[in-house]
Amino acid sequence: MALTDADSSRPQPPAGPSGRGREEQPRKSMTIGAVCKALEQEFPDISISKIRYLEDQKLLTPRRTPGGYRLYAQSDVQRLRTILRLQRDEFLPLRVIRQELAAGRAADATPAAPAPEAPAGEAAEPAGDDGRPRRRVSMSVRGVGASYSLEDVLEETRAEPSLVAELEDYGVIRGEVRAGVKYFDETEREIIRAVTELARYGVGGRNLRAFRTSADREAALLQQILAPALRSRNQDRRKEALDALENLAAVTTHLKHLLLIRDLRKIVGPPTTPPGPDLPRRP
Repeated sequence: MALTDADSSRPQPPAGPSGRGREEQPRKSMTIGAVCKALEQEFPDISISKIRYLEDQKLLTPRRTPGGYRLYAQSDVQRLRTILRLQRDEFLPLRVIRQELAAGRAADATPAAPAPEAPAGEAAEPAGDDGRPRRRVSMSVRGVGASYSLEDVLEETRAEPSLVAELEDYGVIRGEVRAGVKYFDETEREIIRAVTELARYGVGGRNLRAFRTSADREAALLQQILAPALRSRNQDRRKEALDALENLAAVTTHLKHLLLIRDLRKIVGPPTTPPGPDLPRRP
């Protein structure tokens, strides 16, 4: 490709033995703002305060200049990407993420097969039993995202209209009517998708009261912990509180999972030992 006048006026690095020139040189370190901008397409909720929060939690250790500025090497950016993916895709708390990183978990530890492209904010998952791709959606407390009409929700989730109406009757979802059309946000759409899976086993809206009550109590507890910071007019403090809120939500989700597994193990009982070969009887 021909060089422009501006390109030709810049000194070009000498080519190495392979003749690649600039490509052989290591990539430069990045400032925290540049890191935030580089990752915002994959992680729309990334912010400078969130990166600083992860640094305060000893998950990131960027190099500091004599003036105190943070400089992130490519290995630091890769580590940050791993942390954000584990939070988003696996809902892991920071304590567990720290253990995963210590065990050598890498950001590129993904399946070799390319995943189907998913809409923005969604991570593609393997296809379900019906051949339709399932998606694990990254939800955030910062905003409700896009809205979907009832018709769109029914088409995407394959839910029965009667099931959606039942969920509304029991207060699991609410929806919003605009110009005579019922709309649901992303969270409610995924609730409908999850309940549709449960409905295959006979679980209906009336059985979800325990889930709803538990979620209300957990939200009230987290509100009690972080309410002063969330109401702060200081934007940095409020962003730190939002980061802490999402982390606490991941911690409580992980805790519920552990408690559920513990109780399910009691139901399953101890593993049975397969019978061994018959021993010959003594004469």
